[in-house]
Amino acid sequence: MAETVIGPSIVVKGILAGEERVVVRGRVEGRMQVSDQVVVEREGTVEAEVSSESLRVIGTLRGNATATQRVELLPGSNVKGDLTAPRIWIQEGAKFKGQIDMGGDVLS
Repeated sequence: MAETVIGPSIVVKGILAGEERVVVRGRVEGRMQVSDQVVVEREGTVEAEVSSESLRVIGTLRGNATATQRVELLPGSNVKGDLTAPRIWIQEGAKFKGQIDMGGDVLS
């Protein structure tokens, strides 16, 4: 499986787009459009709108995120923004502030 790693000393500003897995250990600011998985590692910071197949956050995310498969917030993650995905998993120890949209009809 191909992947791109944004190293701890790297800062990316603008639009990051691609078809392979992206692991963020540094900083991304702007917008991410990835057709595979995005992983924000413990030392990683993403201040961007994120669109991907799946999103796994252990570090910091500031911005709205949309995933076609799932979003996972692991212990130690710090997330501020709205999440949209059919499956959202927030583990104990994750910090989250925002709204969740899992699609589907809501009973009134």
